[in-house]
Amino acid sequence: MTAKNKQLQEIKRGTEEILVEEEFIKRLGQEKPLKVKVGFDPTAPDLHIGHTVIINKMRQFQKFGHEVIFLIGDFTGMIGDPSGVNETRPVLTKEQIEENTKTYESQILKILDPKKTRIEFNSTWMNKISSSQLIEIASKYNVARMLERDDFKQRFRSGNPISIHEFLYPLIQGYDSVALETDVEMGGTDQKFNLLIGRHMQQLYGQKPQTVITMPLLEGLDGVKKMSKSANNYIALTDSPEDMFGKIMSLSDELMWRYFELLSARSLDAINELKQQVQSGDNPRDIKFLLAGEMVQRFHNKKSADLAHELFIRQFKHGQLPDDIDIVSVKISEVESESGNINIPKVLYISTLVNSVTEGHRAIEAGSVRLEGKKIENSQLKLDLKTKHIFSIGKRRFRKVEFN
Repeated sequence: MTAKNKQLQEIKRGTEEILVEEEFIKRLGQEKPLKVKVGFDPTAPDLHIGHTVIINKMRQFQKFGHEVIFLIGDFTGMIGDPSGVNETRPVLTKEQIEENTKTYESQILKILDPKKTRIEFNSTWMNKISSSQLIEIASKYNVARMLERDDFKQRFRSGNPISIHEFLYPLIQGYDSVALETDVEMGGTDQKFNLLIGRHMQQLYGQKPQTVITMPLLEGLDGVKKMSKSANNYIALTDSPEDMFGKIMSLSDELMWRYFELLSARSLDAINELKQQVQSGDNPRDIKFLLAGEMVQRFHNKKSADLAHELFIRQFKHGQLPDDIDIVSVKISEVESESGNINIPKVLYISTLVNSVTEGHRAIEAGSVRLEGKKIENSQLKLDLKTKHIFSIGKRRFRKVEFN
């Protein structure tokens, strides 16, 4: 295993907090592989690059010889994590959870070493828990402590309902640490309360309490809100190479370094060298090319990364449109209103430029939708339906639409 000081330096890179750091340092010094757990609830089928901040940290632990447990919360996913929300999440069915889970393994193994990754489902032990055992788990914590949690506290004060089953979520997440006897659990900063309950539960069950490591929530492409699909500021792991490359190139020069630190496999020394190059006069765009290429190569392959780079330069340096814009047929009856206007968000959705009509509205409001290269400001437009029209989102996604 790598020397303790070297491990600590790399593991602390990009972390928000390590609780308790002194305990963690002692564990590293034992020259014994640590059990490192991270839980993901399959509430949606696709992961985005923001999720990989913590997956990258798992990969670091693997490189240092530790055991990494990717825990799929197929049981807790049916409850819904109350972290960071101001209302009760919809309860998902078992079938929805199973469908969302199908893609997780293939997505995470683009980063993690398949031979060193232990994948677990918390339904494995929770489905064996009897009602009396669940009551015992629930007795380990009181309501007053639950209401110390910021999101519960705010909802209680504002009169927003809190369902009883939501109190079970952090308890069951904590019990997962007991079932797996973990040494380290990681999560986003919004997970701190849940992670600390894991420490508490382990102590109650006679185990040595786990170290808690919180990771920052990656800002989205706008540089303001955390990356999420609802904010339409995300880079999906399933994005095409061209879309992924272009989205990364749209980052501000300042935000680029945040992405380097949290996402790149480059060492801190290597990233500092790149910063020095920019300070010495190198174009930040050229450094951003390195980040975009690395991300596309990670989630696709080197050939795709090189081609995406070439297309980006051709499109935006020389002002050329792609040669292979997809042609999509749209039925006039599906998008035309009684007044004869065309519902543009619906056109964007049918042509697969966006994932929903609502996302189409948001994209127009954000000023990222263009028709024949000109920005669209209205969601309803008069169009010549006898000709084909080129719609685009940002500078990367194009569709040629024919109406019939």
